[in-house]
Amino acid sequence: MKWYVKKFSEVDTLTFFKLAKARIDIFVVEQECAYPELDDVDIQEETRHIYCLDNEGEVVAYSRCYQKALQVTAIGRVIITEPNRGKGLATALMKESLHVCANLWPDCKVQLSAQTHLTPFYTRLGFKVISDSYLEDGIPHTDMELAQ
Repeated sequence: MKWYVKKFSEVDTLTFFKLAKARIDIFVVEQECAYPELDDVDIQEETRHIYCLDNEGEVVAYSRCYQKALQVTAIGRVIITEPNRGKGLATALMKESLHVCANLWPDCKVQLSAQTHLTPFYTRLGFKVISDSYLEDGIPHTDMELAQ
């Protein structure tokens, strides 16, 4: 398996199709959440798509990093495909994502909108809760920020 970090313009069509399909399979189908999964953040010049493919070229893990506001970056759309869960890949993906944020936006805070049941996982990575739980597309979320 290999990690990739690319701008939208650097991702070939077939790979982006596989990434988008994996995101839709998880966020829209598996989590039964009808919402516009693909958005303009995907194509912004500063957005980085971080992903891992297996030896057959299938998506294993994915996230995207982008500048959310002045002095704030975000990690979002964090997924591990179903057959690859429970293997420690979520931690590896987040470490790679944090590395990307630190390199591209060293002076910015790193935030994410975590599904509330995953806050213990993100806390172990150094994030702290910065909001009450709220519903986003029918799923409880909590805003978190990397502790400095």
